[in-house]
Amino acid sequence: MSTRPFQLRTLTIGDDPATWVAAGFMVDGGTIRVGNTMISLVGTDRGRGILTANVDGLAGRIDGMPFDGTQPDPAEPVPVHANGVIALDHLVAMSPDMDRTTEALSLSGLEPRRTRTFDAGGSTRRQCFFWMGDVILELAGDDDAHGDGPALLWGLAFTCADLDESARRLGERLGPAKPAVQKAREIATLRTKELDISVPIVLMSPHPDDDAPEPADA
Repeated sequence: MSTRPFQLRTLTIGDDPATWVAAGFMVDGGTIRVGNTMISLVGTDRGRGILTANVDGLAGRIDGMPFDGTQPDPAEPVPVHANGVIALDHLVAMSPDMDRTTEALSLSGLEPRRTRTFDAGGSTRRQCFFWMGDVILELAGDDDAHGDGPALLWGLAFTCADLDESARRLGERLGPAKPAVQKAREIATLRTKELDISVPIVLMSPHPDDDAPEPADA
């Protein structure tokens, strides 16, 4: 159990549970457990994508992103997923105004741990990382943009016990592995469009030192 504050407890996602089963996840009653986080798949009637994040100590909308405060769930055994997933590495959020959203998250009590900028096809992209318990919140967007509109909870990155084995099990459902920006890790994209999953998902190889993971710049 993480000792960091603001533990991410539950993500509510607008997808049919059967689509995640087809991606190799163990789904029980519409729910997936990965580490300390639950993923609740509620179908598509309420919309698609990440609908809500339940995080200890956060409630209400933060720059448009919906958070609900929650209480710790009783500890339950973590199931074995057929795709080899063992942890939720990070939750990705996208912002049209990185300065505005970073400030809003900081005012909520989340502490920026690291910021990275890099060139992306002629524009400069920025990533800012926050801890949510044992999960990283990665905020991404154009470095100097100040657009209107809310920030969005957008995608997920999972850690696998063995990415090569996950690729063998998933076959054409997983794209080829490539080096991640984070040192000594690899990353592969789950083909979510073909699976009718509304959330972009990547799978990653384990942290070189699982006792002290660093933000995964992927």
